[in-house]
Amino acid sequence: MRFIYCPYCGSKLVEKEIGDEGFIPYCTKCEIPLWDMFTTSVIAAVVNENHEIALLRQNYVSTTKHVCVAGIMKIGESAEDAVIREIREEIGLTVKKLEFIRSYPYDKKEMLMLGYKATVDKADFVTSGEVDAAEWVKLEDALDLLRKGGIAWQLVKTVIEGQKS
Repeated sequence: MRFIYCPYCGSKLVEKEIGDEGFIPYCTKCEIPLWDMFTTSVIAAVVNENHEIALLRQNYVSTTKHVCVAGIMKIGESAEDAVIREIREEIGLTVKKLEFIRSYPYDKKEMLMLGYKATVDKADFVTSGEVDAAEWVKLEDALDLLRKGGIAWQLVKTVIEGQKS
């Protein structure tokens, strides 16, 4: 979100140079800078002991490609708690081990996605209403089912490369 007006007083913002940050939208009435904001979300490569990954179909995201478990962090929630909650909510599984992989800026949606590898025991899925289908896929076959170059694809590629070392 890019501020044009102050969310506190409604005044139109001006550009003011703020130290090393450069020119930042600034409210002269409230005397505060208002940095651009983004939504923080999580994305997880959910893998089991058989080197399979849980891939989802969510038609509101894509009608042609699979996706990984992902969701928005809630206020007061750690990234790790958000991953555990999203996996439980979307596919009904319990995380045994969680490993941070890296962060992914997603400019198109003004998001920062925090990517994780989540290890679970293989079990049947109990999907939420926002998941059209879920399936276990051999990790080495997963990239072909994801949008090439997308954040899920990048995350899964990193996880696959980590399995080889």
